[in-house]
Amino acid sequence: MIAQTPTALTLPQRTAPVTPRPAILPPSEIAPRFTVDGGRELEAHLVRTCAKIAAGVRGLVPPGRLEALLLGGGYGRGEGGVLTTAGGERPYNDLEFYVCIRGARLLNEQRFGRALHVLGEILTPQAGIEVEFKITSLRELGHAEVSMFSYDLVSGHRPLVGDLGSLARCAHHREADQIPLSEATRLLMNRGSGLLFARERLEQREFTAADADFVRRNIAKAELALGDAVLVAHGLYHWSVRERHRQLERLARPVPPPWLETVRHHHAAGVEFKLYPERSVATRESLQAVHAAVTALAGQIWLWLEGRRLHQEFPSARAYAESRLDKCPGTAAPRNTLLQLRSLGLRPLLEARAGRHPRERIFHALALLLWEPAALHEPGLRARLQRELQTRATTFPEVMRAYRALWSRVD
Repeated sequence: MIAQTPTALTLPQRTAPVTPRPAILPPSEIAPRFTVDGGRELEAHLVRTCAKIAAGVRGLVPPGRLEALLLGGGYGRGEGGVLTTAGGERPYNDLEFYVCIRGARLLNEQRFGRALHVLGEILTPQAGIEVEFKITSLRELGHAEVSMFSYDLVSGHRPLVGDLGSLARCAHHREADQIPLSEATRLLMNRGSGLLFARERLEQREFTAADADFVRRNIAKAELALGDAVLVAHGLYHWSVRERHRQLERLARPVPPPWLETVRHHHAAGVEFKLYPERSVATRESLQAVHAAVTALAGQIWLWLEGRRLHQEFPSARAYAESRLDKCPGTAAPRNTLLQLRSLGLRPLLEARAGRHPRERIFHALALLLWEPAALHEPGLRARLQRELQTRATTFPEVMRAYRALWSRVD
């Protein structure tokens, strides 16, 4: 079953950004908007929130150590979600702040991490949404390889503190065609995991309004990710969600894959939800239908993407999971062994795959749980799933506990 085609999406043009001044940057003088078309009260609320956060961070990190404070995510790119409620417009997405501190990140996390976490807890109720801090440094960003995260942050952010000329060393992160295919796989791994967590809610005996909202949100994230993964594969990803949809609409191949138009439809729905989220009041049955359609489409995109990335065709999710091909080529065996030890303990080190990245286990388990209905009923598949997750669980809820534990450690 394919979900009903959403109505055509109108993608408003973003206001041209104002060139910010270096050093201390008052939020009201930086980028023009946090949202595409949110009202004045919402924008003012976010300006005040950013001012409080900037002041708090400057109070915690000495001036000689604080290089920059950047607001990333949708609000940092001027495309934050606008939730319309009976009491007016409210922010919806998390506020993701990146604190660039001179020196080694691990030492900075030990020194400043706890204080920043407490600051986030204090300001979250005032902001009305989750306030998160992530510590990095301009040197670390400058030396890092290009990823979807680094591209999004460097290409589209709202600077609150710092000399922006220092970001010049990070210019390579603005090259979208340098984002590796493994990043698209990682994106689908996380959004596919969201579909699995949504399935858990759908199969519970009790199904509440909070469950419906969780399920709808994770379906929308997956809808967006499917189109985004296709764009990464063609070197056309863009930091703006509206521009990504335009790129997807323009994408043309000599022989377009049969699922491309369906991906466009779902991507439009994902963009709409990202910009204008809403609290779901849908029934369990209606959400199950959409969840099934998006899950089936995700399976097609997963096998297409992995075939492209690994240069081997996989006719089914089962064939993918049973293939002995290294799903994380290019990763270092000694480091992978340490990751296996940290994630699952000593037992995996006795296997022949001890030198492989533990993310491969998530890839295999995800493929079986999402797209192989017999995974928990056929003895051979169940044993493989248990081996991947290092568990003896036999029921879906028990297996999901093991899956979630590994996913949270590896990602």
